[in-house]
Amino acid sequence: MEPIYQYAWLVPVLPLVGAAIVGTGLISYSQTTSTLRRPSAVFIVSLTGAAMVLSFLLFFSQVQGHEAYTRTIEWASAGDFTLTMGYTIDHLASLMLVIVTTVAFLVMVYTDGYMAHDPGYVRFYSYLSLFSSSMLGLVISPNLLQIYVFWELVGMCSYLLIGFWYSRDGAADACQKAFITNRVGDFGLLLGMLALFWATGSFEFDIMGDRLTALVENGSLTAGVATIFAVLVFLGPVAKSAQFPLHVWLPDAMEGPTPISALIHAATMVAAGIFLVARMFPVFEDLPTVMTAIAWVGCFTAFMGASIAITQNDIKKGLAYSTMSQLGYMMMAMGVGAYGAGLFHLMTHAYFKAMLFLCSGSVIHGMEEVVGHDPVLAQDMRLMGGLRKYMPITSATFLVGTLAICGIPPFAGFWSKDEILGSTFSVSPVLWAIGWLTAGITAFYMFRMYFSTFEGEFRGTNKEIQTQLKREQLMAMGASLGPGAMNPQELTLDAEEEHGDDHHHAETPHESPISMTLPLVALAVPSVLVGLVGTPFVNYFEAFIHPPSEEVEALLPWSEALAEFEWSEFILMAGSSVGIGLLGISLAILMYAQKKIDPAAIAKQIQPLYKLSKNKWYIDEIYDAVFVKGCRGLAKQALTMDIRIVDGIVNLAGFVTLVTGEGLKYLENGRAQFYALIVFGAVLGLVLVSGIT
Repeated sequence: MEPIYQYAWLVPVLPLVGAAIVGTGLISYSQTTSTLRRPSAVFIVSLTGAAMVLSFLLFFSQVQGHEAYTRTIEWASAGDFTLTMGYTIDHLASLMLVIVTTVAFLVMVYTDGYMAHDPGYVRFYSYLSLFSSSMLGLVISPNLLQIYVFWELVGMCSYLLIGFWYSRDGAADACQKAFITNRVGDFGLLLGMLALFWATGSFEFDIMGDRLTALVENGSLTAGVATIFAVLVFLGPVAKSAQFPLHVWLPDAMEGPTPISALIHAATMVAAGIFLVARMFPVFEDLPTVMTAIAWVGCFTAFMGASIAITQNDIKKGLAYSTMSQLGYMMMAMGVGAYGAGLFHLMTHAYFKAMLFLCSGSVIHGMEEVVGHDPVLAQDMRLMGGLRKYMPITSATFLVGTLAICGIPPFAGFWSKDEILGSTFSVSPVLWAIGWLTAGITAFYMFRMYFSTFEGEFRGTNKEIQTQLKREQLMAMGASLGPGAMNPQELTLDAEEEHGDDHHHAETPHESPISMTLPLVALAVPSVLVGLVGTPFVNYFEAFIHPPSEEVEALLPWSEALAEFEWSEFILMAGSSVGIGLLGISLAILMYAQKKIDPAAIAKQIQPLYKLSKNKWYIDEIYDAVFVKGCRGLAKQALTMDIRIVDGIVNLAGFVTLVTGEGLKYLENGRAQFYALIVFGAVLGLVLVSGIT
């Protein structure tokens, strides 16, 4: 199997080659390349498929016991200072390669149907390929410095893909918001990375961890300073994985096409943060304050994301806040030391969340003709309902994903979420209680989404609801435009003129083409079965993925493992998590399926909490008031100071120079008699002054 490892660098390079060739064609021969839609797609998907096959071969080799393989070259050196670049294939890297390539491959297949009529079809495939290559390069990086290089490439690609429809104001604003928010976290990561290198002299993860621990133990470095270094590094994952308080970019990222939403939320950008925390685990695990901070940040993010998702009407934004919440679970697991549980949930979540997002794209694709190709109305669940009879494959796979994320056995999410909650309870019952409550909220809002979208009567042709939603949409546009905007009547007229004649309208939605439904079915399989590799009875996943510093005992045969297993503890913990999930599902059934409880009446009774959730905890408003308007005010003050003080001093110096120059030109005339007269006058003046004194 050794030759496979020697060519492992091809995994990120193959998608990069596809992006480079197609991208060069778009730059050099734009019109010709844009017409080669299907050949370009087949070329890029084939290269990604080849990378996926190679990833599976590497993964199977690692499963069979092949030792970790690292290959590096000297990239830069000066005296004793040396930087190396290369790649490493170990258990964690091989697992991540499989996750990223499988999800990326299925998303690319799905894209052919979803973006079939988009003029930027070829450009989108080029961006997708570059994005996948960047994430794969990050995964196999052997040191923190190389991870940082690919980390920034992932951020750049997310900027391009979120703002893919850059002519839309929302997409243009969203990609800038994502880019700037991630720069905040990445600046902390850069400072922490350089600080750790200053302290330990290395970018290698194990070496940094061992040397930092030794420095703290012998007193060369205080625990407080080491904690600051580690927290700075953690700011990078906080931004990338959308943890509070740098989570605000993730919901707005829904402005990009749905395939990229699936890729970002499942296997690339947000997964990069969890992956970096796993790689940095040798540094973090010996710093209790850092581990506690990671756990509480994750726990609060999980609860916040779930509480906001309850009131979302946009199907994609509801899933976005769901992703934020699930990432909080993963981060909480890392903070309490449940390394394997966090990565297990990363794997299961990647598959069912990719499927859920692709299902939402299928729904939007089916709704577009009904609502006149209005992208906002096509995503609003208030115009859906009853889609199960029109889109049976999409509804069935969405239900599978919903059951998985709710933690209902035997679906994949049950095993990973239960392991996180069990590990958390042994460390902090308070953290467990918040995570347990969040599990119930998750079940409620996910089945709220399912019932609102697929059950009941179809509301897409209800003109009254359409008019109400358009009025809300247009009033929001007027508010964003500010004083002097067109009045709502004018905006309504323009909207009707824009969509009324140019697009075909349908009375009912339709199922998506096979290029879109086939990836849904393919993703449904691991969403159901992949959790079985991490059962608490015989945990194959934990045996394969564990912290570098820990040794794992050999697995017992199933018969012996089941006989020795502590069933009482498992039944208590798993029963409690399933119980709160079933409670949330029951409440959703009463509200949105059977209509026995009126959600609007409950919202009126808890108006402050409802508004808090509806307005996303007012975080965006706070940031706008403090940072956006605050920076603008500071900029205005700086401009005033620049004009009145800095420019004033410069202009005054110029004026003094001009006046003195004008005066001196009459004294410097080149006549010796005039200079003698000046000397005589000066001497005479000195004599008079000395005589007076």
